[in-house]
Amino acid sequence: MKIKCELYNDNFQNRKKYNIPRAQLVIADIPYNLGNNAFASNPSWYNGSDIKNGESKKAGKQFFPSDKNFNLVEYMHFCSKLLKPEPKERGKAPAMIMFCSFEQMAPLIETAKRYGFKNSYPLVFIKKSSAQALKANMRIVGATEYAVVFYRDKLPKFNNAWQQEETGKKMILNWFEWKRDSVKEIPKIHPTQKPVNLLEQLIKTFTDPGDVVIDPCAGSGTTLLAAKKNGRHSYGFEIYKPFYKEAIEKMLPIGDEDTRQIDIFEILENPKK
Repeated sequence: MKIKCELYNDNFQNRKKYNIPRAQLVIADIPYNLGNNAFASNPSWYNGSDIKNGESKKAGKQFFPSDKNFNLVEYMHFCSKLLKPEPKERGKAPAMIMFCSFEQMAPLIETAKRYGFKNSYPLVFIKKSSAQALKANMRIVGATEYAVVFYRDKLPKFNNAWQQEETGKKMILNWFEWKRDSVKEIPKIHPTQKPVNLLEQLIKTFTDPGDVVIDPCAGSGTTLLAAKKNGRHSYGFEIYKPFYKEAIEKMLPIGDEDTRQIDIFEILENPKK
């Protein structure tokens, strides 16, 4: 079975013209709407990360132009339509995962209820360091990220076999260690890019091979890559052209070279095919 991995340089609102299948899992890192303080408390606000050098080009800037155009209501409507319908049997229900800030969690939960996502629970991701270096002498600094798992009525599909195989542990806890991807293996494209290894864990937990994963705010394409690496079909939307271009050229081709090499050997062994 050929695994599909498609990224569109378009808004997820235009989904109908792409005729994509309904998903078992929708997962996205939605814009935090940080406005012109996107780099606040981060050393990169200053030239050379030193306040003595004055402010850098990132001072008083947002991450990228499309951030302010995100519409939460339209997003929820998209997810409610693109997720599979609620199944009759147990253990097959779809889910939606939204990365967000701690402050966004409560309003997201309330908004999601209006679109049929009546149930939810939080996830926490723990880092080994904090980007809030400028606040280190002022307060306890943040070293966590958050997400919320949303579902309608039945508990979503759940797989813990991969956890048992890799760690010998049956339980999957609601906190995950945030391990950065190796820059030698995964290109850094997006300022809030989520680790592929972390996304792989979530995808393996909530889907089976052959299932469909959709990322409406695909950014660097890490969600699509994580899905592809684990035999899941994936579809994503990214409105910002520079991110889309780099994702297509650098992120999503990862692993394709192995497939091409296998094809060459097959041709040599079977020249008549």
